[in-house]
Amino acid sequence: MARFLSSLIKPRAWVAKLLLVLMIAGFLVFGYLGYLDPIRAFLDSEDFSFNIGDVRFSAYLLVKAAFIVILLFWLVGILSEMLENRIKSLRRIKSSNKALIIKAIQIVIYFLAFLFVLGVLGIDLTALTIFSGAVGIGIGFGLQKIASNFISGIILLFEKSVEEGDLIELNDGIIGFVRETGARYTRIETFEGHETMVPNEDFITNRVTNWTFSDSRTRVDINIGVAYGTDLDLASRLIVEAAREHPRCMETPSAECYLVEFADSSINFTLYFWIENVTEGRMRPRSDVLFAIWRKFEENNIEIPFPQRTLHLKNPEALK
Repeated sequence: MARFLSSLIKPRAWVAKLLLVLMIAGFLVFGYLGYLDPIRAFLDSEDFSFNIGDVRFSAYLLVKAAFIVILLFWLVGILSEMLENRIKSLRRIKSSNKALIIKAIQIVIYFLAFLFVLGVLGIDLTALTIFSGAVGIGIGFGLQKIASNFISGIILLFEKSVEEGDLIELNDGIIGFVRETGARYTRIETFEGHETMVPNEDFITNRVTNWTFSDSRTRVDINIGVAYGTDLDLASRLIVEAAREHPRCMETPSAECYLVEFADSSINFTLYFWIENVTEGRMRPRSDVLFAIWRKFEENNIEIPFPQRTLHLKNPEALK
């Protein structure tokens, strides 16, 4: 039903637009010729009317309002789409600023359209004050989340903490690229190819990691263990060489290898190296460096151990 109303108010296909134009033209012609006068008199009779305060409502007024709303929102939708396409074509403005300008224009256009509809219907705005309490309660309870997400979206556009194209990570483990910041949600494209709609409020109230906020560099950490009896200086040098030979490894900061632990079964190192653009992925350079370390260790007879346990029997005769 919602999709049908949306397509009626803002049709996309040219056939729907043509049918809507023909229907509007037909109503205007029949109204001008007077064929709709009996229907108007019938719908505007006292049997189909009621009063709220000093304002009189009738079936004719409601039908007229629906007709005007569809016509006006159709025209406003076309105007808004034209302005949106025009703004998106500007290259000197950032994508976040474009989204903010488009959102502001849409708010102004639809607000003016709403006031125009009330004026055409002859409804005095002061007469609507009796609904202010109910509207306030409705917004406070029913529309609380919607209003919160809308305001959060505006805050995000102003702060520019999360922009289109950024690589972000949320508290619940969602990682992906920001593709669109809307009035209610932000669309994130994950590495699995899924599109996740995240409420704008979550970016304000929860912790968000933006991997590309001020710098697209990132550090890759690799933990490696070698067997006891290994030449530790040689192992450390081979680990660093494997990282520095990778084309995506940055020279500054340079790759570093640290001996971190004498464990039960191995002597453990940690390798740190940096890559320039995290949006190109972290798993591939990490995997390539691990393969390179494996090959260098094999060439130099360095063993990567696995856990081993020595069992001492105090009374081996008991097993017999």
